Amino acid sequence: MISTTTERVSVDDPSLAHFLYALMSAFPIFFLPTLVGLFINLGQRTSCAGEMISSHLRWQRHSIIGFMLMGGIGLSLTPIWLSSLVYSIAIIWFCHRIVKGWLNLTDGASV
Repeated sequence: MISTTTERVSVDDPSLAHFLYALMSAFPIFFLPTLVGLFINLGQRTSCAGEMISSHLRWQRHSIIGFMLMGGIGLSLTPIWLSSLVYSIAIIWFCHRIVKGWLNLTDGASV
């Protein structure tokens, strides 16, 4: 007697994560693509099955929310030099998070 079983194989499809990193990298365009990416990301939180993709979606959410918070802090500061410094640090930090996350996704590693 031959028994056949079907196993549910969880395959991580990184195409959505690549698309969201691309939207994040377009942040200089009025920050709108990054917000669209955040809304897509928030919609995918529960439906994501793979651990690697889940870690990247979490990394992207934290990056975007942190960038928004740092931008808000920079906006609330009155000295222009201090505000510019906070904006510069926020942009460098955000770019670092995009590059690090995207390279780990390309390598197939979690963040």
